[in-house]
Amino acid sequence: MEDFKRLRDLMVDTQLIPRGIKDERVLSAMRKAPRHIFVDDYMQHKAYDDMALPIGDEQTISQPYMVAIMTELLELKGNEKVLEIGTGSGYQAAILAELSMEVFTIERKALLAKKAEERFQALGYGNVHVITGDGTLGLPEESPFDRILITAGSPKIPEPLIEQLADGGIIIAPVGIRFSQQLLIVRKSKGALSEQLHVPCVFVPLIGEYGWSGDEEDS
Repeated sequence: MEDFKRLRDLMVDTQLIPRGIKDERVLSAMRKAPRHIFVDDYMQHKAYDDMALPIGDEQTISQPYMVAIMTELLELKGNEKVLEIGTGSGYQAAILAELSMEVFTIERKALLAKKAEERFQALGYGNVHVITGDGTLGLPEESPFDRILITAGSPKIPEPLIEQLADGGIIIAPVGIRFSQQLLIVRKSKGALSEQLHVPCVFVPLIGEYGWSGDEEDS
């Protein structure tokens, strides 16, 4: 039987802190959230390794470090309403749920959304709401959002998400070409946007009306 608590601590101590993750709330959430529950049973022994893992349907659960850095960049204090685009396994949303007041997460693949919702219920994450649909459209009926996190690569941040960001809010998104992106930090202040590029990354493509189509390639 794996000692998952020990493996979580090891993950934080060897993968996150040495790479510069400093936010104690983020580190605490990463020590607490059971990443192994968000992968299939046969992958659980790799759940705390320094890598992304397949979760089926050509999707992945992100590398722990990438989850931590994207979360840290959101600068969560605990009272935020957060929108996540791309639920996937649900692990990132669980981390967000530990650190914010309410999380709305959109997944276009119904089976992944259902599995994630079942995990949230089993783990007692009552402040996470799962929606099946096109995440590039956002969730206007619940807007504005204090923070928006996009967990799939996009050529640019979808305009509806910018519109649904509250004043003083932050969007974190992997932006670039289909197979190579860079984290982009967007802040909205008095209606004006400021942008800052961060680390390079590679995410599965953001599919939807304001993202990539399901079958196009980079030119």
